[in-house]
Amino acid sequence: MDSLQHHFLIAMPNLKDPFFGGSVTYVCEHNDEGAMGLVINIPIDMPLYELLAQLDMPAEHAVPELEQPVLQGGPVAADRGFVLHSPMAGFSSSQMLAPDLMITTSPDVLETLGTEMAPEQYIVALGYAGWTPGQLEQELSENSWLTVSADTALIFDTPLTQRWHQAIGRLGIDSRHLSSQVGHA
Repeated sequence: MDSLQHHFLIAMPNLKDPFFGGSVTYVCEHNDEGAMGLVINIPIDMPLYELLAQLDMPAEHAVPELEQPVLQGGPVAADRGFVLHSPMAGFSSSQMLAPDLMITTSPDVLETLGTEMAPEQYIVALGYAGWTPGQLEQELSENSWLTVSADTALIFDTPLTQRWHQAIGRLGIDSRHLSSQVGHA
């Protein structure tokens, strides 16, 4: 199977998992060792300014970007933060995922959020989704996920509540026509 890096995994209606039901997951890495991604449409009950305050990085919560919710990135390492953002050099632990997208895991990126030093666009997630070798391929064969190439417009410009429907729509599918029944044609 080809790599699904820089793709979205769109949860099928039959996926009832409490972490992934109704989710859209951005695949950061997919290779022979497994896969890693971040759920980009399920918020936790905490605005970003509150998370920063808990980390002793008080920020001005009147800054609109800091009103955005922190996302539930996945069930693995839920106490670890991940920032998906537009490209910007200078952070301690960053990786380019696509020409217009980076991931940073070092706290130095958090210190810039809400300031002029921040990346132009960003989302913050706690935890990540991880798959062992062959696990994601198995889930795909079980019709748990649909896949589509990723783009930053869905990550940064689409409201959270519309991301699942918009991702399905990119496949030319009307989400009202999806069935929660599993089967193979």
